[in-house]
Amino acid sequence: MTIELTVNGRRRSVEADPEAPLLWVLRDELNLTGTKFGCGVAACGACTVHLDGEPVRACQTALADAAGAEIATIEGVSGKAAEAVRAAWRELDVAQCGYCQSGQIMSAVALLESNPAPDDAAIDAHMSGNVCRCATYPRIRAAIHRAARMMEG
Repeated sequence: MTIELTVNGRRRSVEADPEAPLLWVLRDELNLTGTKFGCGVAACGACTVHLDGEPVRACQTALADAAGAEIATIEGVSGKAAEAVRAAWRELDVAQCGYCQSGQIMSAVALLESNPAPDDAAIDAHMSGNVCRCATYPRIRAAIHRAARMMEG
């Protein structure tokens, strides 16, 4: 079945099963490999993308559910929050192995778009679904605070 998607601002047509996970369509059909497969059950956050501005787990989002929505992946997320998060991540050298970082960044961008000045509790609550096997959580939290300050000025 042909399904029309808007991914990173571009209209795309894909031939795929409507029940296929969005993750595999992004990676295998559209060659957007920045979105990672981590667990397959929406528990780790490595596959986080934005669907109409909201963070979702692409491994558990059916392709049909994404049709007609604006999909943003790590390759195409943009705006003030995205630029601040990327800059803060580099400045504070957040990534260790890096595998989870695209999902971490996508979740952090969504947080700052909805709450431009989160406290530690808000950061911890929002980011709790993103697992980092290297345990860079203190650097992730610091980078979100840094990105929030960058967005102010």
